[in-house]
Amino acid sequence: MAYVITQRCCNDASCVTECPVDCIRPTPDQPEFATAEMLYIDPDTCIDCGACVDACPVDAIFSEDDLLASLGRYREINADYFRRHPLETNFDPLATPVRPPKSLGTLRVAIVGAGPAACYAADELLRRSDVEVEMFDRLPTPWGLVRAGVAPDHAGTKNVATMFESAFRRDTLQYYLNVEIGEHIDHRELLEHHHAVIYAVGASSDRKLGVPGEDLPGSHSATEFVAWYNGHPDFAEREFDLSGERAVIVGNGNVALDVARVLTVDPDELAKTDIADHALDALRRSNIREVVILGRRGPLQAAYSSPEFLALTHLKGVDVVVDPADLELDEHSRAILDDPNIEPSLRLKYQLAQEYSTGRRDPANKRIVFRYLATPTEVLGDDHVTGIEFAHNELTADLVATPTDRTERLDTGLVLRSIGYRGVPVPGLPFDERRGVVPSEHGRVLADTQPLPGVYVAGWIKRGPRGVIGSNRIDAEETVEALIADFIAGRLTTPTGDRAALRALLTERQPDLVDRAAWKTIDQAEKAAGKAAGRPRVKFTTRADLLKAAKG
Repeated sequence: MAYVITQRCCNDASCVTECPVDCIRPTPDQPEFATAEMLYIDPDTCIDCGACVDACPVDAIFSEDDLLASLGRYREINADYFRRHPLETNFDPLATPVRPPKSLGTLRVAIVGAGPAACYAADELLRRSDVEVEMFDRLPTPWGLVRAGVAPDHAGTKNVATMFESAFRRDTLQYYLNVEIGEHIDHRELLEHHHAVIYAVGASSDRKLGVPGEDLPGSHSATEFVAWYNGHPDFAEREFDLSGERAVIVGNGNVALDVARVLTVDPDELAKTDIADHALDALRRSNIREVVILGRRGPLQAAYSSPEFLALTHLKGVDVVVDPADLELDEHSRAILDDPNIEPSLRLKYQLAQEYSTGRRDPANKRIVFRYLATPTEVLGDDHVTGIEFAHNELTADLVATPTDRTERLDTGLVLRSIGYRGVPVPGLPFDERRGVVPSEHGRVLADTQPLPGVYVAGWIKRGPRGVIGSNRIDAEETVEALIADFIAGRLTTPTGDRAALRALLTERQPDLVDRAAWKTIDQAEKAAGKAAGRPRVKFTTRADLLKAAKG
């Protein structure tokens, strides 16, 4: 019997170092780790010790004998990876991370942001040095996209927050939530009170389609919609037109699949999750019966991951529809599929699309329809969205999607673009407008190719909006490694203000500051309300309600 990694895998890679027989791949030091959809366990080497289960922060690992029917296919998916990548074990001991000598005193670090990248950086600092960490966020709640981005029906993925909460119990880390950098404290003042500042502010904006009609009422970013149904206080008052029978999502990444599920799954199923109450009420009144997902390239190049695509198989009351004609591959894609060395996950994508194209249909079911090789050319309507026009694409030899003269229109009252997040400038820091990131090298912020002393980045604002939650762990380790090296080398300026001075400053400027105790009060109140309703939690979704709860 072996253990099996399944859909929830977040690429955190904590399991890799815990495996006593080194049978989990890819590892962070392998080139393919950066693009891997998930990690895999070699069934022929696994000794059934269960160490990986205890290490997994999102409960993604199961004994093969305990796999639910919906996860049964992962037994073969794990095994198939090692047919393509035969295991070569490596028992070389890991290098011991460098720790600053005690003679340097306490390292003080401010972390701006409280999402996964910020939390992994804080965790690494707490493990590596004698440190005081202050974590800042403009919202009254921590966890960033774990709270406001992960789909409500992916409760297991949200468990990573429990790991962070456990690691942050000591007073060496303090929360300064509901604090806006640039309003309540600025970059210069952060440096006056800390040796270093790590900006882990994510990518809070989104990419535009750049087509006529994109700004019509009824056309929104998926970013807004996701924040709305997850109870983000900045989006709680938004309204989305769910009166029509069809919604169209432009882009086919994992976020698009999340949105499609939320729009089509039975609201009674969502009522068991932590979805925002206002969203649940709206979805109960929704008339949407079909969600069309438009992708600009073919089924082999789709942006969604194979695990998320596979998960659609098990949706109750929802048919997944793929037109067999869309699976007729061009010569370039056919060559990829016929390559005996094709990555198993890529072949699985195509196999799943084939299965959906021949699946049984129930007229009573809602539908998620995948359309490939489609580029929007216009969002239609006068004072509200009434449809969308798109061009059919062809793929060039280098797999670039090129629109043809053949166009098609779909009637819809709701268009959601899901074509990628984008970082926004951070006050006081340089910014790369083209890439939407703060320029950096190994986490050190660069100004005209030279590092800014004491200023670092981690997460999406550092590398761009790619990867999943666990991808931030390796990223944060690199940043912290650079920061500690600079501290040891004497390249960081000793702060003039201490922890008490910082607290006094912020208490004066922000009377509604949410600290650890106040966040715990919010957390307990939400969980108590959830327990009474048979849910993980019932979220407070306005800033006023959050602050009221913080005061008990």
